[in-house]
Amino acid sequence: MLCSECFNDEGLKLSAFQMGTKSEEPCENCGNTSGRKLNAAVIAQLAHRFFVWGTLHRCKFGAAPIIQFNEHQKTNITPSSWLEEDIGLFEKAIGIGFFHYGPRLWMIGEVEPLKDLENKDTRELTIDRILNEYPSTYLKKDDSFYRIRVNPEKPSLESEYDTAPINYSGSGRLDSSELPILYGSQDLEVCIHECRVSSEDDIYVATFEAAQDLKLLDLSVVLQEEFTEFESLDMAVHMLFLAGKHSYEISREISRLAKNNGYDGIIFPSYFSLLRSGGMPFETTYGLSHRRIPQLQEYEGMKIIKNLALFDRPLLDSKIRIKCINKLVLHTVEYGVHFGPVEY
Repeated sequence: MLCSECFNDEGLKLSAFQMGTKSEEPCENCGNTSGRKLNAAVIAQLAHRFFVWGTLHRCKFGAAPIIQFNEHQKTNITPSSWLEEDIGLFEKAIGIGFFHYGPRLWMIGEVEPLKDLENKDTRELTIDRILNEYPSTYLKKDDSFYRIRVNPEKPSLESEYDTAPINYSGSGRLDSSELPILYGSQDLEVCIHECRVSSEDDIYVATFEAAQDLKLLDLSVVLQEEFTEFESLDMAVHMLFLAGKHSYEISREISRLAKNNGYDGIIFPSYFSLLRSGGMPFETTYGLSHRRIPQLQEYEGMKIIKNLALFDRPLLDSKIRIKCINKLVLHTVEYGVHFGPVEY
């Protein structure tokens, strides 16, 4: 129906080329033979990627797109001049209109358990719910994971890879000056992202093994609930770990109480999960979170990359051991990108 060469906006053109099918047949719209061809389903996917995902607005907790589209409404947005003809292509090809989206308020943080976590008077009771409703799991003996160090003084010294000294604690998501934490992951690329490495750094990776079974609180799962998103503990925790540093006070309190309840550590979603998996945050269908739809919960779970937080000094305490240490060499960095409008 269309091809990548039909579009005037460069971002749309590049995305359409990426998503389209190679064919030397002339485009039905513009007659071009070199552009990648798009059928109706791909055109709808392109509209979602550019106008919906491309206008995703992050809030203190949660996020929502500014633009949506459907076949029932006419276009009422005010795009940049170079996008006007392109919007007409979408309207003609698949009969849709673009409009400003009024999200359901849970998408921007109006979630009761999350508000209870923000409130110091109700925080501990809500964390008790988390400890009771989220599952326990185990890092089994001999299970392995990775830990990155950047520019260590003595890279061959095993103690360099244990938990950071106490005077460095209190800057991460789960650690505090009272509770130091060793962070790691079974996903090496996420470890690299988490450490914000650069090409100038000397990077080393320790491969750890569990020396015994370690009991962990698993906050990375999609909870099975009967509640709406507004009442969802699952949504509250999901938003908490996708939020920035303003959320750390809450997550550190979860750590403290988890340790007091006999856990050796926590499995939690990496802040970089969506960059690693390529997933869109807070996806909905007719305003319902995909995390609530049984057929989509496995898909939602696949978006999450799990990080590992072990309390205290597990290497010194012989709870884990080092299998080997390697220097890590960055030889290639790639970025997956798509685009969105700048005016609407």
